[in-house]
Amino acid sequence: MSTAPDRRPPTIDPAAAARWLRWVPAEGSPWLHEEIGRRMEDRLQWIKAQPATWADWSPLHGGLEAHALVSKRYPKAASYVVEQERGLVERTAAAVSVPWWNARRWQGGAARFDSVPETGVDLLWANMALHMAADPQALIGEWHRSVATNGFLMFSCFGPDTVHELRALYARHGWPPAGHEFTDMHDWGDMLVGAGFAEPVMDMERIVLTWATPEAALAELRTLGRNLHPARFAQLRGKGWRRRLGDALSELHGIAENEGRITLTFEIIYGHAFKPAPRVSLSSESAVSLREMRTMLQRGRPG
Repeated sequence: MSTAPDRRPPTIDPAAAARWLRWVPAEGSPWLHEEIGRRMEDRLQWIKAQPATWADWSPLHGGLEAHALVSKRYPKAASYVVEQERGLVERTAAAVSVPWWNARRWQGGAARFDSVPETGVDLLWANMALHMAADPQALIGEWHRSVATNGFLMFSCFGPDTVHELRALYARHGWPPAGHEFTDMHDWGDMLVGAGFAEPVMDMERIVLTWATPEAALAELRTLGRNLHPARFAQLRGKGWRRRLGDALSELHGIAENEGRITLTFEIIYGHAFKPAPRVSLSSESAVSLREMRTMLQRGRPG
């Protein structure tokens, strides 16, 4: 179901979203995020453009192994890393650093953590960040400013069908929402166009994960995000609640080959879009940035 424009972001507590951005994974990036990153990286084979520069948006949360895959695909491209939270920079830098003796350092493989070039990068890679943003439209606008003219954006995020089994379970037991709502891929496409991107291509797939025990399921879910819904439980839960939740999760046993295992569905949205040359609408008074003015002047030069 599409989310009405006046409800974006659908149901996110900004303070809780900010806390999640500061979270430091204990053992690398989440497995599911890495798997989604691998699948998104495989889609790059269909894009003819060969970026000379690219930037990875929040790779510690999004996928350090996926970062390495993109670096390997574009070994000559200068790479940048954008961590929104300064507290994550040191950890990420240590994870993606290239030793001085590695030849990849001299092929553009050493990621830079300073600001992306003023003119933007040819590829902005943003894996599994958008659905946790308190103001996704502002984030997409920031991505647009970070992409060079004729460059492109690649991103992924959770879709509205994600963990629908868990949401229904909470509703049956009369508990507050299990998580904030996720946005439909068609709405993401509209927001991309609204921010100035062109030719957005969106697709979706579902990934089913299973676990043998409630403990294993909850441990993995904690690595994927937090409940950002404003109407979530107001206080921390005790041991009694934990036992009730574990017992309730047994209701999520799958069927066929998943019979007897806790089963949850994750809807994954993939998208990419290009940034066209800026256009200025004719009016009695128009304003453009210095960067856009330079781009338009360069475009007007004869070849």
